[in-house]
Amino acid sequence: MAADGPSWADQWGEGGIGVIGGDAGAKSNKDDQDKKKEANSGGLGKAKAVAHKVKNNTSMGIKWIKNKCQKKTSST
Repeated sequence: MAADGPSWADQWGEGGIGVIGGDAGAKSNKDDQDKKKEANSGGLGKAKAVAHKVKNNTSMGIKWIKNKCQKKTSST
């Protein structure tokens, strides 16, 4: 039973499962992080564009309400 796989010390002694294979996992982690950063940078630009659009529409809406309230108070 013990000869079927790596020992407990091999799995948990120096960093866990996957260390037996070498540093290939560390390199793929770095590549994964770079890919995530590239994907997230595009989302930030989209978020800024949406925030700008919301800001402009909110400003226009407040001005419209302000004009409606002023017309009612000045006409009565």
